[in-house]
Amino acid sequence: MSYNYDPELAQMLEFLPDTPLTMSNPQQARTNFQEMIASLNADLNESGVTVEDKTIAGPVGAPEIPVRIYTPEGLATQVPGILHIHGGGFVIGNLDSEHGTCIALCRGLGVVIVSVDYRLAPETPYPGGLEDCYAALQWASGNSTELQLDPARLAVFGQSAGGGLAAALALLARDRKGPSICFQYLGIPELDDRLQTPSMQRFVDTPMWNKPNAELSWDFYLGDQYQRGADDVPYHAAPARAEDLSGLPPAYVNTMEFDPLRDEGVEYALKLMRAGIATELHSFPGTFHGSSLFSSAQISRRESREMFTVLGRALQIADQESNTNA
Repeated sequence: MSYNYDPELAQMLEFLPDTPLTMSNPQQARTNFQEMIASLNADLNESGVTVEDKTIAGPVGAPEIPVRIYTPEGLATQVPGILHIHGGGFVIGNLDSEHGTCIALCRGLGVVIVSVDYRLAPETPYPGGLEDCYAALQWASGNSTELQLDPARLAVFGQSAGGGLAAALALLARDRKGPSICFQYLGIPELDDRLQTPSMQRFVDTPMWNKPNAELSWDFYLGDQYQRGADDVPYHAAPARAEDLSGLPPAYVNTMEFDPLRDEGVEYALKLMRAGIATELHSFPGTFHGSSLFSSAQISRRESREMFTVLGRALQIADQESNTNA
């Protein structure tokens, strides 16, 4: 079907890969996605940021977890921190996937970022990836002095499946009385395995993400233990199922107009508000899932400026408004 995309974004659709992203073959999807990311990162400017790759202890009985640490050059005092969780439908993505975003946030906000390379489905279904994120949260908080990170100002940030994992991590940290999270940034989050919202039912052929991909994504993530849409899927897997959202950190949720995930993001934001959680919600018109990759479009620039402003305010960073064009 046809969609009323933002005119600038519509002109850029021809630059998407000839072969649409599909989750049916995870290995091929990872290869195709990595090729696209490599081209985006080819000329990336890393000035002002020190980047370090290392491994940390994983959950009990699990392998070590690769993490990438982004630190502002010349850092002399503790600063806020962000635990970054990449997207990719729980199936694709790695530390390179959103490297540019992490560089920009570290440099523009002057914060320490720990990006976690959690295990992917279908090889590692739920709860493996989430437990890796929790272990990374514990590590970042527990090593705050070494990282020069203020543990009282530690946020979680994720987009797409990363947004879903960030929401689940906030729930898990609350339930386990784990490390404090001061804010959750949930960008175009993947939250609901039931796939019954109007946007999910309607947007079956949209770019980058659509209902067929969503079905495969949840099937792979839930594995053999749970069936997509069944009554027993736990809310730590699919945060949209959570009945009690009290006690969670403040949140920002954004959605894209022509994204199958739009309505579950909107509904989750409303549930947070109803639970008394300070929540900001913004749905960007004329956009689609992942359209911010076309960063030169005005609507994408608006989205980027808002990201800096929201995080700067949440992390209590002075003069954040001046950094929104970083």
